[in-house]
Amino acid sequence: MSQKKRLILVLGDQLSMDLSALKEGDKEHDVVVMAEVGDEATYVKHHPKKIAFVFAAMRKFAKALEADGWQVAYKRFEDEGSDSICGELMRRAKEFNAHEVIATEPGEFRLISALENCPVSVHMFNDDRFLASHTEFQDWAEGRKSLRMEYFYRDMRRKTGLLMDGDDPVEGKWNFDHDNRKPAPDDVSHDGPLRFEPDEDVQEVLDLVGDRFANHFGDLDGFFFATTREQALDAMKDFMTNALPKFGDFQDAMLTDQKWLYHSILSPYINAGLLNPLEVCEAAAKEYENGNAPINAVEGFIRQIIGWREYVRGIYFLQGPDYMQSNTLEHGRKLPAFYWGAETKMKCVECAVKVTQEEAYAHHIQRLMITGNFALLAGVDPAEVHEWYLGVYADAYEWVEAPNTIGMSQFADGGLLGSKPYVSSGSYINRMSDHCKSCEYKVSKKTGEGACPFNLLYWHFLDRHRERFEKNPRMGNMYRTWDRMDEEHRDTVLSEADSLLRRMDQGGVI
Repeated sequence: MSQKKRLILVLGDQLSMDLSALKEGDKEHDVVVMAEVGDEATYVKHHPKKIAFVFAAMRKFAKALEADGWQVAYKRFEDEGSDSICGELMRRAKEFNAHEVIATEPGEFRLISALENCPVSVHMFNDDRFLASHTEFQDWAEGRKSLRMEYFYRDMRRKTGLLMDGDDPVEGKWNFDHDNRKPAPDDVSHDGPLRFEPDEDVQEVLDLVGDRFANHFGDLDGFFFATTREQALDAMKDFMTNALPKFGDFQDAMLTDQKWLYHSILSPYINAGLLNPLEVCEAAAKEYENGNAPINAVEGFIRQIIGWREYVRGIYFLQGPDYMQSNTLEHGRKLPAFYWGAETKMKCVECAVKVTQEEAYAHHIQRLMITGNFALLAGVDPAEVHEWYLGVYADAYEWVEAPNTIGMSQFADGGLLGSKPYVSSGSYINRMSDHCKSCEYKVSKKTGEGACPFNLLYWHFLDRHRERFEKNPRMGNMYRTWDRMDEEHRDTVLSEADSLLRRMDQGGVI
């Protein structure tokens, strides 16, 4: 009796030959199903470059699977078929007379639910591309009063042996973040990530995306992403050689005329499966061991991957689907139009949105301390902020984006991720960037004509949330500073902040 066929589902962020579903599969009998479907491209309005990257990488991965001996049933976006993953599985199950689907667990509850409720039987395996399983993270979190990343990160260092000297961290410290806060340099010796000229296959996708998704926010011109594992490995090697040594020093810096500084731009490739996170960290550790990169750069880079990246995934699955509706601060303002490219006089916001629009990218400080900081200070609905981040960045998938936005950026989870809100006045932005030098607002002005909106909104935020935060040990000094101000000055700050927010709500340029 012949063995019945199974379908193996491979999603657009699972482009790895080491995928658990593929390891469970049988090349002789099983059929790999991959599909470019409307539901996945439009459940939020993804940036055109993000859609093009995923579609192009999927098509090339399908070819690699076929070259490796797999039978692949691939639906291009323009092909006839279903607009949903479940619909495609049902169609292919009928076509191949398959009795079951095996899959690696998706990174979004929306898709997990769709597979669990699909009329075709779907068996999901754990995604073992991550260092910490759900069970391992749950065991770590159980009984803890606070779930701080630092202690989880140390466990991941011990587990992997990265930057370890026996049971101790190399050079005697777990964290060198204190050395990674240098302001923007006068000049940058790195011209950005390795760029890949679109080949015929990529150009075909670019034409498709340009035609079908022209109404999505973001530019398609200048597409340069790696779309194969080989290209992604080349991009990784280029970063290790040319940017990693200075990554640590300037990872929090921002420059008006420099999109990239010394950042890796490897997260789209790691999150899509083209690179394994551990291999990236091991490559960075080797640069330190060979004396090519300093400990503060390498430790900071590795912490972002085996520390923060693993930690936020753990939080996402620990908290469950309701986490995305968190809104502890009860913020409800609409996302301002300048997040979609409308005019703003705030130079820092303009620059962060511009690079987002052009590249489907912005580095972590632009996301956290510019666009995220403003949204939090202004009281924007965290669900709208979450949807924006999920759509506009090429590395954004809900498991990694939602905790970063809902928790770290917007404090909507009430402090599960962060011990205090990440808010700042214009002084922080001035210290870490050159934006204020060419801004229409004056960062030194606290009130009156030309006062920096971040200055006004910072105190407005603290004042309206005083009951929640004044006893926070990390925020007490801020409230003492506010209380020492003249009462008339405080009233002016709050009144001008209210006026600014009303003007913004009414569509005025700020």
